[in-house]
Amino acid sequence: MSTNAATSEVLLTPAEVANMFRVDPKTVTRWAKAGKLSSIRTLGGHRRYRESEVRNLLADVESGRGAEV
Repeated sequence: MSTNAATSEVLLTPAEVANMFRVDPKTVTRWAKAGKLSSIRTLGGHRRYRESEVRNLLADVESGRGAEV
């Protein structure tokens, strides 16, 4: 039986991502719409973000390697 990595990935809410970056949750949604951060839609239509991707982006921003979010 194969295990899908996406099913075991921790997903974060817009509020959790916003807290990590110290921005408003609507800013996180704008980043997703602009393609700066990929999102997954729940069955109810809510956005969720992969924790690993968010942490990588945060590390890039904090180190100055990444483009300004």
